[in-house]
Amino acid sequence: MSDLIDEMALHFEVSRFLYREARLLDEERYDDWLALFTPDVRYWVPGVENRMRRDPLGSVIRSHMAYFDDNFTDLSRRVARFQAPTAWAEDPATRHVHLVTNIEVDAVAAEPGADPLRDGEEPAAAGELLVRSVLVSYRNRNHDEEDVLSARRTDVLRRTDDGLRIARRTVVMGQSVLLSQNINTFL
Repeated sequence: MSDLIDEMALHFEVSRFLYREARLLDEERYDDWLALFTPDVRYWVPGVENRMRRDPLGSVIRSHMAYFDDNFTDLSRRVARFQAPTAWAEDPATRHVHLVTNIEVDAVAAEPGADPLRDGEEPAAAGELLVRSVLVSYRNRNHDEEDVLSARRTDVLRRTDDGLRIARRTVVMGQSVLLSQNINTFL
């Protein structure tokens, strides 16, 4: 019973962390959001390719196109660009709603019998958490522009003195062709 309580407490802690992250993005609190990442973060949003099920390459290929392949400096630059007074495409601001669900937490990612990694996922190191979730990002701009982006995310979370932090994030979008005008959001 103690193991179940520990597992539930960990799931609650991680869920609360991801829900807070979504709220920070929705409230455009980008500096607070950026503080949720480790200095050595990799934030990767690969392009998705339509391939036959029998194709051994799969739909995500590391050496092919990525929408984003950011480190902490890149994320900081994107945040600064969103906050700049010259970001005319964001005035008036895009309204965001990030929905996070289907959260699964593996406390020890490399233990025997653990779920195999999906396309694009990176294993967690000892002491890190492998967290899978589903994200829906709803965006509305002006009177008639609206987009919905869906994605599966894999995060590697690391405990620090300041709490949980995102060390790696892989976001695999459901769309193989981006129908939105842009991806002026964080996923």
